[in-house]
Amino acid sequence: MSELLHQLADKLGIATSFRDGGLIPKEYKVEDKIIRFFADKLGYKAGSDDEIKKSLEDFDKRRWQKTLASINVVECDDIWFDAVVSTTFSPSDFRFEITSRQTGEKVNVDYQIFDTQERRTIGKTTYIKWCFKIYTRMEIGYYDIEVNIGGHKYKMVLAVAPETCYENEIIKNSKIWGYALQLYSVRSNRNWGVGDFTDLAEFIRMCGRCGADIIGLNPLNVLTHDFPENASPYCSISRLFLNPIYIDIENVPEFRWDDMKGQEYKLDEFRASELIKYEEIYPLKVKMLEKAYERFTQEKNYDRQQDYKNFCEAQGEELEKLATFQALYETKCKTIWGGWRAWEEEYKNPSSKAVKDYQKAHHDRIEFFKFMQFEADRQFNNACALIKQCGLKVGLYRDLAVGVGQDSAELWADSGLFIKESGAGAPPDAFFSTGQRWCLGAFNPYVLKDAAYEPYIKILRANMHNAGALRIDHVMGLMRLYVIPDTEDFGTYIRYNFRDMMNILAIESCLNKCHIVGESIGNVPAGFLEALEEKHIYSLSVLWAERQGSGWGGFSKPETYPEKAFTSVGTHDMSPLRMWWFGYDIALMKELDLSSYDDMIAAYHKREADRKFLLEALDNAKVWPEDKLRQGDYLYGEAYPEGIEEAVNRYVASSASKVFLAQLEDILHVEKLQNLPGTDIDKHPNWRRKLPVSLEKMEGDIAYIRNIAAIKKER
Repeated sequence: MSELLHQLADKLGIATSFRDGGLIPKEYKVEDKIIRFFADKLGYKAGSDDEIKKSLEDFDKRRWQKTLASINVVECDDIWFDAVVSTTFSPSDFRFEITSRQTGEKVNVDYQIFDTQERRTIGKTTYIKWCFKIYTRMEIGYYDIEVNIGGHKYKMVLAVAPETCYENEIIKNSKIWGYALQLYSVRSNRNWGVGDFTDLAEFIRMCGRCGADIIGLNPLNVLTHDFPENASPYCSISRLFLNPIYIDIENVPEFRWDDMKGQEYKLDEFRASELIKYEEIYPLKVKMLEKAYERFTQEKNYDRQQDYKNFCEAQGEELEKLATFQALYETKCKTIWGGWRAWEEEYKNPSSKAVKDYQKAHHDRIEFFKFMQFEADRQFNNACALIKQCGLKVGLYRDLAVGVGQDSAELWADSGLFIKESGAGAPPDAFFSTGQRWCLGAFNPYVLKDAAYEPYIKILRANMHNAGALRIDHVMGLMRLYVIPDTEDFGTYIRYNFRDMMNILAIESCLNKCHIVGESIGNVPAGFLEALEEKHIYSLSVLWAERQGSGWGGFSKPETYPEKAFTSVGTHDMSPLRMWWFGYDIALMKELDLSSYDDMIAAYHKREADRKFLLEALDNAKVWPEDKLRQGDYLYGEAYPEGIEEAVNRYVASSASKVFLAQLEDILHVEKLQNLPGTDIDKHPNWRRKLPVSLEKMEGDIAYIRNIAAIKKER
């Protein structure tokens, strides 16, 4: 690699080397072609030394070519912004106004203007950078700044951040518990074969009755309308809107049972199936919603139609783009394979004349897609209104996915915002020796800042809605993302403005009173966890990771768990307790050719040692139920210890961590994995498994009753 290319990569935030997250970390040097690829996608040519020299010059001139940056993100104890002007101007030529975006009011401040001593000559003009230092205390939030310099007006956004993210006082000062719930997996006698918002409402009531204060939910974002089998909640088409599959059709005001005539039998089939039949359930729900929408447009229900109008106005252009994308996709997918990137050029731009003409010609279909979002939002809000009524101290703990699919409305609506012809993933680590290709769109850090971080802010707000806490999936993505060119097997890390990203997260956390949790499993940069701690971002902890000897030794004592953490036995990507105990996950990996015979034998030997370590930990902590004390050593997983799920839940619930989330899969003895990372539906039925016990029977289930009692001994 030439020194020039290395310099450009360093300035652009493209890693020229990195270390993976394996148990024995390995160093990688990034190929020149990968660096040149990303330099080009970030807007800087790097094909030759001459191009690189010009790109270096262009990069250094970036700030000097704009009077004001699009946004300046600062902390409340150091408020400032700078302006680049010709040396012909002096501070006496400057006037500026500050308007709060929260209140709409003008803000008067005390300030001084300082010469930064920075100068730059471009062409025949010499520029100077002046710093505006503000001494008046300003409330957390966003401000529009308009600067008048010699009769010319310039605008920017000033973002004033708190020192830390919002901390819920209940979480900060006490230890609480609740559930981790995959909403789609909920089984009930009344839903249509997939969990819905009415099930969520009932689960909130159940939590109120048993004393749980928090419900951790899977991402609820809208998925692909035309291919409902693409069911991963972590690969949505927009993180701004909800998945209509969660709509309870029977709770839609315009629904009539006559619409289901001759199809009622399907509901019994959907409810009885072990796996969720997305390819049948979703189209049926859409068909019923179409009929409901037709009545909605014909009936003169002024209040409901006004609510719909208000919703559409509030969601604005983003809703219009989503609905247009869904309608267009529905039309195009019948004849064009390859998603929106394979469409005709005129349809790839949401602002094109062709798209505007399409919107006019298909206005009613676009309104239908808006109607689905309106109804989903109404039902979700109604369910969440029960949280306070039922006494849950925190309520929903929502989950923000690290990205969206490349074939998504988010990328179509603003493709320039994302790094083109590439997708986010992960380098090799201890769990995935060849790395992972997630195929998720990754923000272009420079375009994102030029947009004053508005797309990022909107996503945070949408997912903090109705949430007492928010999990940031792969939180390392606020600092850097591993991005892979579409045509390559390996990629490299792209660096983001970590300080800005963290401070905006802190602003939104405080404005929305939403507690923040960072999922940091994987390749964590040095010093990153300390940075999260400084911002009061809580960590995630799981039993299987709280081990000594890098996972080869005994289980950590509960009192040594991190205090500022949300902890659980496992996650949706990990084996439920019973599956883990018998080693069914090890057999599954071999069955799917994801491991070798030797790997399988080694894993079985390690699992035998792990079982012994777990039994010892439970013995030492004295958490076995008194009427189901351990009966033996259970060598080679020959039997499942009675009461072990109670003991394990009590063990983790007794930890120092502020929040404990119980998993119904463990409580109800589920033996199969919800999601097997690195596989698709052709290998494993990810995101399709239902809970074995219905909501109606759960409170009478002896395992449910006993596990709650065990947890409440510690919480």
